[in-house]
Amino acid sequence: MKKFFDSVFRAIFPHEDPTQVKREYKLPDSINFSLSVTPEGWFVITMPDHPGLVTQANSHEGIMEMVNDAVLTYYDVPKRKADIIYDKLNVGDTVIRYEGTLQTKHA
Repeated sequence: MKKFFDSVFRAIFPHEDPTQVKREYKLPDSINFSLSVTPEGWFVITMPDHPGLVTQANSHEGIMEMVNDAVLTYYDVPKRKADIIYDKLNVGDTVIRYEGTLQTKHA
């Protein structure tokens, strides 16, 4: 049901160009972050250059969405503007890339 509402929302408010959103809201081109895994298997992401910016995901697939959501919220970007601004995260020798659907591969 959530996917249905998300698709209706995006039909009404299509994603804007990520480059334009970055410029309009003064988002950095790239973000440094630290990733750790809890004993329960959760990924905890902090961004040292952005005090207080912390998020978590329960799977590696959720990391990309949660990082984008945290950054967009931190910079007060309205939900109607975009969901994904950063489409690639480098984590050690692994690249997490968003290309419509999430894909992971070794760098």
